[in-house]
Amino acid sequence: MSLPVTTLTSMGWIANLKAKRADKAATNEYNRLHEIWQEDVESLKKLITVFTAASKGEDSVPNTLMQQKGEHTLWSATGIFHETGRTPSSYVGGSTGVSIPVGGGIRFRVGAMKGQIVPGIELQVDKDQGVVMLTTERLIFTGPIKTQEWNFDKLLQLSTNEDESDYFISVSNRQKTSGVRFAPATGREFNRFLGSATSAHEHGYAEVIAELKKMEKEAVGQEPKLELPSLIANSKLTAN
Repeated sequence: MSLPVTTLTSMGWIANLKAKRADKAATNEYNRLHEIWQEDVESLKKLITVFTAASKGEDSVPNTLMQQKGEHTLWSATGIFHETGRTPSSYVGGSTGVSIPVGGGIRFRVGAMKGQIVPGIELQVDKDQGVVMLTTERLIFTGPIKTQEWNFDKLLQLSTNEDESDYFISVSNRQKTSGVRFAPATGREFNRFLGSATSAHEHGYAEVIAELKKMEKEAVGQEPKLELPSLIANSKLTAN
């Protein structure tokens, strides 16, 4: 006597496979969004702690800076300094050789160049790697070759790329645009600190801290939730 065998119909098997794939995709998206959310919440907590300390006259980064009156350190990391430069100029054209008698039967060969010099392309060139320090008054880069500072009072423009890893800074006391580059995760944190620092410089600590606390409260209430398509479908079937 043979035992009964229960099998899924072909349509049931396909539907089950699709449901598993949908659940996996939903889980991956949830993990991605939750990681971003967690990073944002932790950054806000850190920002509140650091700017609260600065409002009390405390540094958050040990340093050996010659600090200005009322200046306090906020953030520091390793970064790459770059500034506007040009690639080497190139020569476009040809040459012809001519012989010039110089006496004693000796002829000195020289080249008469025909063509033109083409200037190199202007771009941001990496110059040094070192420590980037952010304070309540300025941004400072210190490396073995180059030292640079950008005073908030002189800022004309700040910009970054899509992943927030590279920063371009224009100031009124220098013609060349320069900046710093970080690993993407470090760059994202730097962007938040830089924005808060320039805002505090302009509007004061109290306003910035109040805004950061408001953002933290809103962020905590927006924690992503995992919603599996299979559970949603089952709940609808149960309801019907």
